[in-house]
Amino acid sequence: MDTGSTTKRRRGRPRGSSNGREGGGTVQALDRGLSILKALGQHGPMILSDISMTLGMPPSTAHRLLDTLARHGFVSLDAASQRWSIGVEAFRTGSAFLAHTNLVEAARGVLRRLMEETGETANLAIAENGHVVFVSQVETPQPIRAFFRAGTRTPMHASGIGKALMAEMTEEEIRRILQRTGLPAFTANTITTPGRLFEDLARTRARGWSYDNEEHHLGMRCVAATIHNAHGEAVAGVSISGPSVRLTDGRIEEIAPRVRAAAREITERIGGTPPAV
Repeated sequence: MDTGSTTKRRRGRPRGSSNGREGGGTVQALDRGLSILKALGQHGPMILSDISMTLGMPPSTAHRLLDTLARHGFVSLDAASQRWSIGVEAFRTGSAFLAHTNLVEAARGVLRRLMEETGETANLAIAENGHVVFVSQVETPQPIRAFFRAGTRTPMHASGIGKALMAEMTEEEIRRILQRTGLPAFTANTITTPGRLFEDLARTRARGWSYDNEEHHLGMRCVAATIHNAHGEAVAGVSISGPSVRLTDGRIEEIAPRVRAAAREITERIGGTPPAV
């Protein structure tokens, strides 16, 4: 049984502990750190000795992981009670997931109706580190159709949604993305120079929707528009994609207003502020 002095020492920082990194593999350290976050989320604020016993790890190891998590804001220590709890950064991360989850739920019915109205596949995607990540899709029953598995990543410059989102960024933000990702070619139609990209984005701003003309996949076209949050910031995009034989120039002009209307409806469903028409 622990003595009172031993228990007191374990409540905060164990004697002889350091801020050095834990030895062993990085994956093991990450696994243990996530276990601590899960324990705090399940049990609420805990003292160090309780965390150690709950997870079956030495107090010194638990403390080093807690110290690392605290430096990133994922946990915090109450000096008076010596109890560790979930930090504000964990809340921000969880809120980001919740926001995306709400976005998918809010968009689902709109995507289905857009697919039914146009006869083509409707997509929903967000931006992440210079790429577009598809998070939801409603496929057309047509035998030839576009398909993007959830989680599929595409460079922004070769995507309808990506170009729609870039059109609402500053030139500095766009150049920072291009410095990371470059402008790789996927087809003969891919935009591969900054000058051409900025010209294309200017046209997108002027008409309120973007156009991917076989720039990522030959024979496939896409029309997209942006979804905005409560601050009026572009946070996602909705698009219609399909084969060029069906998405002719005339059909593109017909579909584009429907895509813009769908983006506006999703914006309103998530409590966002649509751009001025």
